[in-house]
Amino acid sequence: MHLSTEEKKKIFAEYGAGEGDTGSAESQIALFSKRIQHLTEHLKKNHKDHATARALKMLVGQRRSLLDYLIRKDINRYRAIIAKKELGIRK
Repeated sequence: MHLSTEEKKKIFAEYGAGEGDTGSAESQIALFSKRIQHLTEHLKKNHKDHATARALKMLVGQRRSLLDYLIRKDINRYRAIIAKKELGIRK
């Protein structure tokens, strides 16, 4: 999946501190979530695509690591990102 620069800026502006905030955990989690949603839809149609399945598992693991980091560093930021239902993240 290729996200355009405008789509990425929109994600970073919505979930990060601003349009140029590409490094915060919240913006990275949001970007991973969008990619995970896209890959999930792809795998529903192409269930034998093992390379995509592996990439999806890796993305889920990276997002989980960032969420664990937020739990350790700032529980309020973690709760705020979990509360956003459009990302589709469950506890």
